[in-house]
Amino acid sequence: MLETPTKSVAFHTLGCKLNFSETSTLSRMLESEGFAKKEFDEQADVYVINTCSVTENADKECRQLVRRIQRRAPESLVVITGCYAQLKPKDIAEIPGVDLVLGAAEKFNLATHLRELSKGDSARISSCDIEEVDRFHASWSMNDRTRTFLKVQDGCDYSCSFCTIPMARGKSRSDTIRNVVANATELGRAGVKEIVLTGVNLGDFGISEVDPEGKSIRKETFYELVQALDDTPGVERFRISSIEPNLLTNDIIDWVAESKHFMPHFHVPLQSGSDRVLGLMRRRYRRDLYAERVTRIKERMPHACIGVDVIVGSPGETEADFRDTIEFLTELDISYLHVFTYSERAHTHALTIKPVVPVPVRQERNKILRQLSYQKMQHFSRGFEGTIRPVLFEKAEKGEMMEGYTDNYIRVTTPYQAGWVNQLVDWNL
Repeated sequence: MLETPTKSVAFHTLGCKLNFSETSTLSRMLESEGFAKKEFDEQADVYVINTCSVTENADKECRQLVRRIQRRAPESLVVITGCYAQLKPKDIAEIPGVDLVLGAAEKFNLATHLRELSKGDSARISSCDIEEVDRFHASWSMNDRTRTFLKVQDGCDYSCSFCTIPMARGKSRSDTIRNVVANATELGRAGVKEIVLTGVNLGDFGISEVDPEGKSIRKETFYELVQALDDTPGVERFRISSIEPNLLTNDIIDWVAESKHFMPHFHVPLQSGSDRVLGLMRRRYRRDLYAERVTRIKERMPHACIGVDVIVGSPGETEADFRDTIEFLTELDISYLHVFTYSERAHTHALTIKPVVPVPVRQERNKILRQLSYQKMQHFSRGFEGTIRPVLFEKAEKGEMMEGYTDNYIRVTTPYQAGWVNQLVDWNL
């Protein structure tokens, strides 16, 4: 009897850490089904692109990747999943070369779909209304890098005017504390030294129950989760990825300040330093609350690194609003910025807000804030020159250098030493 040839699969991830963790999990699932993993620039039988749709560039990049596959491997199967696939499945199905589009509810059924898929048929769409997506699928990256991204929460119940994520990922839902601790323990046994907790709206982590009167009662919270994780065997470091300022409570900040294993590093989205623009964005806080959170962190952890998300050029943002943002960020004791240029997304409330900021103005504002970010990180890093901090070194990239991060997220680059990979080294900055 002839053996069935082993099929190969290659993955490519667009977007956030959450997508990265899901891609890694999908890869392991297919390997367990007998698929051989290939690099994306190698020849493979199946190519899977896990998409983002936060910006227009992510949509364009997805199309470019499909065209690249068509040129290199026209007989290979091409599968598109992720946020873009949920939002615009019909548009993706019309891209020449795409064979399968999997929405949010179907991405973790990838192996089943591949068994039923043949090249040459019309592109198949397997999706559903996002309101029907209510299951949580745990996922984490493994064997991809020293820092592992562990998804503990998915979806979002917020309605920010610029955002498509609730439409792409559905309502907020979470794993249980028990499962998260079990997964983290498994990762620790596998040699993972640092776990980054990720989610769409991470601070909204929790399991609720309905009481006899029909009221929803939160039984588990993010604060309780970080407490439960602190003594995970083998895991030296935990980091909290992006967390909304209104959900970053004093209890969480104080816990991190006293924790043995949670790093003094926070990433807190701001989006605008103008209260007027925050209102247009339908954000659930104003700048005073944001400033209070930064002050609290720095009072408890003067050495803490604080990253900030900012969107420039959103509808209605005037020059005065942008100046408010610059002044606010300049005065804040923060460490770096992730700057996003606003791009129009279909079916969002932001499309109804006027006036629209011209694209060249958006780009110029982005440039200004990226320069401010560079200055902030330089200032933050210089403040630790001559001090010794623990660095967790990662696997070598191309070339002879390796890099790692201090507990407070200062990047260190040094000539490669094999004995330092995935090890904590006291480093003189």
